[in-house]
Amino acid sequence: MNITFLLNGETVELADVNPTATLLDWLREDRGLTGTKEGCNEGDCGACTVMVTDEGGHKALNSCILFLPQLHGKAVRTVEGASGPNGEAHPVQQAMVDLHGSQCGFCTPGFVMSMVASHANGATDHDTQLAGNLCRCTGYAPIIRAAEAAAKLPVPVWVKDKPAPAADARRVPGSSDELAALYVEYPDATLIAGATDVGLWVTKQLRDLDPVIFLNRCEDLKQIAITDSEVRFGAMVDMNRMGEALADLHPSYAEMIRRYASVQVRHAATVGGNIANGSPIGDNPPALIALGATLHLRKGDKRRSIPLDEFFIDYGKQDRTPGEFVEAVSFPRQPDRLKAYKLSKRFDQDISAVCGCFNVTVSDGSVTQARIAFGGMAGVPKRATHVEAALIGKPWTRDTIKAALPAFADDYAPLTDMRASATYRLETAKAMLERYFLEDQGEITNVLEVSA
Repeated sequence: MNITFLLNGETVELADVNPTATLLDWLREDRGLTGTKEGCNEGDCGACTVMVTDEGGHKALNSCILFLPQLHGKAVRTVEGASGPNGEAHPVQQAMVDLHGSQCGFCTPGFVMSMVASHANGATDHDTQLAGNLCRCTGYAPIIRAAEAAAKLPVPVWVKDKPAPAADARRVPGSSDELAALYVEYPDATLIAGATDVGLWVTKQLRDLDPVIFLNRCEDLKQIAITDSEVRFGAMVDMNRMGEALADLHPSYAEMIRRYASVQVRHAATVGGNIANGSPIGDNPPALIALGATLHLRKGDKRRSIPLDEFFIDYGKQDRTPGEFVEAVSFPRQPDRLKAYKLSKRFDQDISAVCGCFNVTVSDGSVTQARIAFGGMAGVPKRATHVEAALIGKPWTRDTIKAALPAFADDYAPLTDMRASATYRLETAKAMLERYFLEDQGEITNVLEVSA
């Protein structure tokens, strides 16, 4: 595979690239750019952060789970390229020096590159922007002060890269039509969207994935369409863009997405990949199922659509044939009745123990519709159909909620694992329904907003 991209402002052309070679390994071993560090090697610590620029703008990404072909036609900046051509310090670098934002220094390059990207984008929600970067030394306060100080200064000209012109490569199709044809030809290939999960198959499980097909240049799969009747996300819409699109439509869902990993991971992770992998603890399917989502699948020139909750058959098994891929997911435009509750041991950047999503319609004091779905409660994302039946047609009261709680045991028999016990999961699910009702009655239930 031959690829072309910009590295710190210079064109790089690589021939016969190993399709699952990571940018991190290539930078350190082939180019001698050792400023980019390897920490967790799974996209969790941020020490390997680089800035990647494409048609969508500047993005902080974890280079440890970023495969080289994903850079085709893009521009990359490492910490060595954050400073100017004549050695001028980037405002972020100077602020980190002036405000003592570095101690041992191992995490510093990753922090700097996350801040370079957010500075280029004018983002000032520094706690969110840096949630994917871990530091054991400084206590974060001087780093945040450095980010705040740098935000007041202009973006240096030298980091305003433009994507490198590049023709489509064989395994990096440029459209869904090309993807469909290629996937029919190689139905056993591994599709790679953002690689936030697949990347770990390589770095942790040492799996050989060849043949692979990269979806990152399929621009028509990155479209978001919002009409008066429907909301539709292409499979390659990343989680940051999805969260932005949902902010006004379903703010609780958007807030859950803000807790979905980190900025770096959300820049890479896609809605289609999250669904297609079929994880029982993926946070998107429960919310989408609660919204009545439809999944759109394609194989060659044939397309079909199914209710999203019917896609998940059993643990590790989905209703998808060889050569068929997720093209989009859509749901009806509707008044916002959705609440999405994510329970995890850490608030930021953690896998859900339980993810509960509730969408209950009340008319004239009675429940007329209910869609409730959970992740982490079964081998697949699953609706609480017995709980829904216990609510529909009943008055929207505390007594109805209490009477419906035993139905959770009919819907779910959760497992005990390192994240939570079965009993805890079941009791938590019941508590989430009670929380939904109380919030609907105007009660304050968010523990992050409690004040004396």
